[in-house]
Amino acid sequence: MKVRPLGDRILIKRIDEVEQVSGGIIIPDTAKEKPQQADVVAVGPGRRTDDCCEVVALDVKPGQRILIGKYAGNEIEIDGEELVIVNEGDVLGILE
Repeated sequence: MKVRPLGDRILIKRIDEVEQVSGGIIIPDTAKEKPQQADVVAVGPGRRTDDCCEVVALDVKPGQRILIGKYAGNEIEIDGEELVIVNEGDVLGILE
């Protein structure tokens, strides 16, 4: 199934960080922090200007790696894959 975000929304997949266990302590999934890096899967067409005549394209493109807030976006599951939809304003930066 393909999903195309609307407006200034971005479909991303969070990147799981490598878990390093020191001293044999295992941290349960519920206590782990959400990753802040993500890969862009799809982007919407952009946001409309205040006069609703023009569409301003987004700065991010599919395939880029971005930084987002820990609790940003809405989590969804498509075809067994966990994805997140965020607004362009939730993007903190683009990793190069």
